[in-house]
Amino acid sequence: MDQRLSMITLGVADLGRARAFYEALGWKGQSPPGADIVFFQLIGAALALYPRHALAEDAQLPNETARFGGIALAFNTRDKAEVDRVLKDAVAAGGTLLKPAQEVFWGGYSGYFADPDGHPWEVAFNPHWPLSSDGSLRLPKS
Repeated sequence: MDQRLSMITLGVADLGRARAFYEALGWKGQSPPGADIVFFQLIGAALALYPRHALAEDAQLPNETARFGGIALAFNTRDKAEVDRVLKDAVAAGGTLLKPAQEVFWGGYSGYFADPDGHPWEVAFNPHWPLSSDGSLRLPKS
């Protein structure tokens, strides 16, 4: 299996509300005609929003809510000021600030917000992992 992640699908309670949140952050969503799904083209992958109950049914999992799923999504930035701006924009769009931006133990600067469905996002500036000119992340060779 190739070391690749092609798409992240988030189960959401209200597809319209979720789409509006991500579009308020400046992302461009697209949906196939008549489909209850929204896709966002990312750099090198895609993010999908899909009704939570349908995603649980498709994966043959119980549709439980209100618990930490042990996963966080991350958005890396080019500098500290961008961290602050993205967190502010996420809250203005209807997200919840989970952790204000601060200097962190690994030498960077980060904070967290949750989207309207509670999916946690870390927004981080990591001086050890500069972003490529297209915004993609390339881990340094060890």
